[in-house]
Amino acid sequence: QVQLGESGGGLVQAGGSLRLSCVFSGRTFTNYAMGWFRRAPGKEREFVAAISWNGGSTDYADSVKGRFSISRDNAKNTVYLQMNSLKPEDTAVYYCAASGTSGVVHVPGDYPYWGQGTQVTVSS
Repeated sequence: QVQLGESGGGLVQAGGSLRLSCVFSGRTFTNYAMGWFRRAPGKEREFVAAISWNGGSTDYADSVKGRFSISRDNAKNTVYLQMNSLKPEDTAVYYCAASGTSGVVHVPGDYPYWGQGTQVTVSS
């Protein structure tokens, strides 16, 4: 069974940076596209970024384009989310997810495997 473990969340001031990590285990990592989602208080879960199995394709939500960057290290079974120029509205629980496909997808229903989430809080 696929298992995902996120780390790297925390409290940061507006304009600062954080890097989230997600370690994948249980199956062959390169068979899965990966994604990051977030859920802010009182809001629905939303897509943040996704990356294909080999890192050749990526996709981002408009709200994070130019500020966030998704990458993966297939030798370490790890996907990253580099978050720069953070804003208070980026405050949320961030979830790592593994897709049942190898290509980029951004619909939560296309991701059967989810981590427990890591809290990111951006203060103004």
